Amino acid sequence: MGAHARVKDDDVPDRADSRRTASAESADRTDRAGRTDRAGRRDRAGRTDRLGRSDPGDPGRSETARRAESAGRGEAEESWDDGLIARRVSETSGSEEAAPVSMVETRPAGSQSVSPLAYDTALRSRLDALRELVGLSRTRLDSRTLAEAGRVLDEAAARRKLSGQHTVVAIAGATGSGKSTLFNALAGVAISETGVRRPTTAAPIACSWSDGAATLIDRLGIPGRLRRRPLQSAEAEAQLAGLVLVDLPDHDSAAVQHRQQVDRILGLVDAVIWVVDPEKYADAVLHERYLRPLAGHAEVMFVVLNQVDRLPGEAAHQVLDDLRRLLDEDGIALGEHGEPGAAVLALSALTGDGVAELREALGQFVAERGAPGRRVQADLDAAAARLWPVYATGRRTGLSERARNEFAARLADAVGATAAGEAAERAWLRNANRACGTPWLRLWRWYQGRSDLPTGRHSLRMPVDEEPTARQRVEQAVRVLSDRAAAGLPAPWAQAVREAAARGALGLPEALDELAARVGAPTGRPQRPGWWPAAVLAQASMTVLQVLGGLWLLGQIIGVMSPNLGVPVLLMVIGIVGGPVVEWGCGLAARGPARRYGLEAERRLWEAAAGCGRARVLDPVAAELLRYREVREQYGRVLGAAQVG
Repeated sequence: MGAHARVKDDDVPDRADSRRTASAESADRTDRAGRTDRAGRRDRAGRTDRLGRSDPGDPGRSETARRAESAGRGEAEESWDDGLIARRVSETSGSEEAAPVSMVETRPAGSQSVSPLAYDTALRSRLDALRELVGLSRTRLDSRTLAEAGRVLDEAAARRKLSGQHTVVAIAGATGSGKSTLFNALAGVAISETGVRRPTTAAPIACSWSDGAATLIDRLGIPGRLRRRPLQSAEAEAQLAGLVLVDLPDHDSAAVQHRQQVDRILGLVDAVIWVVDPEKYADAVLHERYLRPLAGHAEVMFVVLNQVDRLPGEAAHQVLDDLRRLLDEDGIALGEHGEPGAAVLALSALTGDGVAELREALGQFVAERGAPGRRVQADLDAAAARLWPVYATGRRTGLSERARNEFAARLADAVGATAAGEAAERAWLRNANRACGTPWLRLWRWYQGRSDLPTGRHSLRMPVDEEPTARQRVEQAVRVLSDRAAAGLPAPWAQAVREAAARGALGLPEALDELAARVGAPTGRPQRPGWWPAAVLAQASMTVLQVLGGLWLLGQIIGVMSPNLGVPVLLMVIGIVGGPVVEWGCGLAARGPARRYGLEAERRLWEAAAGCGRARVLDPVAAELLRYREVREQYGRVLGAAQVG
């Protein structure tokens, strides 16, 4: 069967300028053909070509094969392609394998303008949010945690600059699954080598159905010698216009570099066709290493059961149903009944049964021009799902007002705010008693309390054995606060909150001691209420009555005054009884002002301790919580409508 090649221009924008005159072009072709032939002879002199074909100069080679290759070279000299190597296939009559295909080195192709890929508004917003999220998180998360998110951003930006009219689809499969045969069937020409030697596909091969895909293939790292063009009719080629098909090495190859090539290119293509066979469709390596991790990419995935011609009767349907069951267990949504998901097909690339259905589905998929965006969106969903443990736990976070008040109360208790208020209250009552008490009682109290502190003063110094206890109370207050602030936070942010609280706790007990000594001990007399002068005047009147009654009785005793015991005794009784009564009444009236004075002193020290704790501990902790809230909001934007578990 003779092979017929149709050559297209891909990356040459102006063909008219590139055409030469007939004579010059003929001479140029002759010169290039000579150079190609000489280079080929030198290359074949000491080795066999990479496809395993014998050297053309080998004496054992058939004359028919030489003539076929010569004819292929002659056709190649007739025309040029666009930078993708033209492939010519010739077969001898009665031969089961295609004859060697000549490769023509192409001339440099000019750049062709293509429309770049455009993401929709929602996807752009999510990518911007992810970029902002990574920037806000660099100081709290290690580079390994953010590596996948950074890769998604880089690949999304790189893909956006390239063609939006092309869709890059990779064909992946295990050894012997027939993916290279399917690749050749879709291209209509034996491009990728097939055979019994495993692994056969040693390097990825790209085939483009339309012009302008050179930069996309460059991004995959596929050299020019491994780029092809399909050999099909105009109608068949138009059906897959915009498709760039890549045949990958076997993902289960024994060669490590082959598996590395597969993993690298799978992260760059827009869609994947997974080719499985009846023997390895349930292989654990395929499902656990590839399909299950890529479950979120179902909308850009085809799963093809190949070699169904080997299955008798209804066995093909049974295997296909079992394959769907395994995919469902992997979490891969199946695109059935018009729902988005992976397309599952059964075919035989060898006999061609079902290949037309795959080509039609692939043509519709490429014509939508939505695969690159869906691939980026799936990568974004996967990156967001991986970041879920470091940004969200599903629990309420933050410090409540109650927790803040309890922290301030613990600090106030550590500096003795309550004791300071009670001391201030007692001092106020003592002042009231001294001001409103009887002179004789005041004299006695003065004598008893000469060692007491001056009126209106009280000490807040703690005994030496209480100072360690106060320090422990401060440390306990900080520890309880940090635990409450970190509750519900992901581990990195909880650690950041605890570290901020620990930094603020350094030197906090000393600062509180200094604050208590400065704020907690007032130096002036308490402010007296307006009724104090009246009480002092009443007490003085009672004293005057006592003195007057006593002098009157004394005058009667010495005979200076006429005897009259009733009046002086009454005056003395009034003075003696009235003094304590006035003092008792003043004591009752002084309780309210004394209580308010004590509460005011306690409030001042409480607020001072709370302010110190807020500046040193609460504010740094609140700053970390605010930073987490910002990144949590950005993470919510990254999630968008994605469903992550």
